[in-house]
Amino acid sequence: MPLELYLDLHSQPCRAVFLFAKITKIPFEYKAVDLSAGEHFGEDFGKVSIIRKVPVLKDGEFILTESIAIMQYLAAKHCTPDHWYPADLQKRARVDEYLSWQHTNIRANGSKVFWFRGVLPVVTGAPVPKEKMDSAVEDLNMALKIFEEKFLQDRPFIIGAKISLADLAAIVEMMQPVGTGLDVFEGRPALSAWRDRVKKEIGVEVFDEAHKIIMNVDILPQTFESKGIPEFLKLRIQKMFI
Repeated sequence: MPLELYLDLHSQPCRAVFLFAKITKIPFEYKAVDLSAGEHFGEDFGKVSIIRKVPVLKDGEFILTESIAIMQYLAAKHCTPDHWYPADLQKRARVDEYLSWQHTNIRANGSKVFWFRGVLPVVTGAPVPKEKMDSAVEDLNMALKIFEEKFLQDRPFIIGAKISLADLAAIVEMMQPVGTGLDVFEGRPALSAWRDRVKKEIGVEVFDEAHKIIMNVDILPQTFESKGIPEFLKLRIQKMFI
């Protein structure tokens, strides 16, 4: 019986897990969870995970949350090619270093820009104040600068000549603000070249499949209108960012 992955591809961690499983040909059953409809707060999903966040892996009776832990589990269980999560101590430490750093940097700042540009105006009916938007973009730019200078440098990929889980986690986070029309790769030739290499390694077709939803973020207003975003979810969203 294939393992189950509970995912919503609007979510960047879900895209990382989805891509890793697809690339490495790990059999899985896709369980769609619609975050915009608040399905993660429903009774059925609550039986799967009390954390009420995606992604979630269910492998028989074993349930695992958090995207990084899920990818590491998949890499170990399915003996994926070593470059994804190297056995070499120092290379693995470099992967872990980036995966630890990115949570409060690329991920946090990219997500904030995405919500400010693509979601909050739909929920509140008004644009985010300019000073808040400018501050969020400035923080994201600083994180991208550190990524280039510290984690990428002049290497093809974060740990060297081959792609790893670190690159996969990084690319999905950077595509999040791109979906709202903010091209974080513009004017950054080294970052753009890295993106192209990552996309080629992943495979253009599967990369585009994973990002199809996020690249159509402009349809969110119609999505929310047709589904009727739950009031409690509106309040949660506003409390998070306002």
